[in-house]
Amino acid sequence: MGLVENSTQTMDEKEILAVAETALEDISAIRKEVGNVIFGQQTVVEHTLLTVLSGGHALLVGVPGLAKTKLVSTLGTVLGLDDNRIQFTPDLMPSDILGSEVMDQDDAGKRSFRFIAGPVFTQLLMADEINRASPRTQSALLQAMQEYHVTVAGTHHDLPQPFHVLATQNPLEQEGTYPLPEAQLDRFLMQVDVNYPEEDAERRILLETTGVEEKPAKAVLTGSRIQEIQALVRRMPVSEQVVDAILALVRLARPGNGNADTDRHVAWGPGPRAGQSLMLCVRARALYDGRLAPSVDDVYALALPILQHRMALTFAARAEGVHIRDVIANLVKTASGE
Repeated sequence: MGLVENSTQTMDEKEILAVAETALEDISAIRKEVGNVIFGQQTVVEHTLLTVLSGGHALLVGVPGLAKTKLVSTLGTVLGLDDNRIQFTPDLMPSDILGSEVMDQDDAGKRSFRFIAGPVFTQLLMADEINRASPRTQSALLQAMQEYHVTVAGTHHDLPQPFHVLATQNPLEQEGTYPLPEAQLDRFLMQVDVNYPEEDAERRILLETTGVEEKPAKAVLTGSRIQEIQALVRRMPVSEQVVDAILALVRLARPGNGNADTDRHVAWGPGPRAGQSLMLCVRARALYDGRLAPSVDDVYALALPILQHRMALTFAARAEGVHIRDVIANLVKTASGE
């Protein structure tokens, strides 16, 4: 079984082992510290951390009150990242996110423009209830999320590194919300579904969050260390078998590629960015689990959070009550030969 060379030089096994041991200790410390503040929700925490370790952005979808905001602020503290929060509202303007130029006048009366940076100039940006802002304002994040700089009045301004957007969205159809455009959804590495906690976790929430004091999170990493782990993830080897599994799954999800269920239920499927996202996230998941290389199981485990926001059902499928989760589950069965 051959190994696929990445665009950057691939480490040999000894090098990966040496660097990964330290990374595993750091990841273990992150998981422990986050677990002291966020009770239960292991899958949500895992997928959000995998997004950061892969260098991407995540969209957290769940009903109000499930600690989405608390998870993002906790991660900012634990990862040692500067963080800002933007509450998206219908009257929010692009300049409220990016910043704007103001005119200054010095003592000699000379006037000049000065750029005042907006809250996007941070390492971890929490876009709270992102679908409550207008499409125009939502699109202000597109360039930042893809190119890691913004343009104001024709001038480029680089964002701090690392830069991650963790956005929250309410899944309920409510007044005053705007669907995220497909182009912006595709910028999110994962869509992380935040469900209700298990009973034991909810009991712990009741007991430990209603007293006089709550245990605060502590920083265990720095931004520069996060970048080192992200570089390690990109240099981990990937077998031909895993690459084939990614290609097969992504292509099966597109209409016109020989899958009858896809042709019947899917209006449009994932583009190449979905495959790129899987290539990164399966490596991060392997490292998260203490392995030196990803397996085909990692591909199938991450199919839902990576594909679901990059696909759309046909009108007929929606009328029949078909859900995108069911479509992806069937695709995984087909791709795995079950």
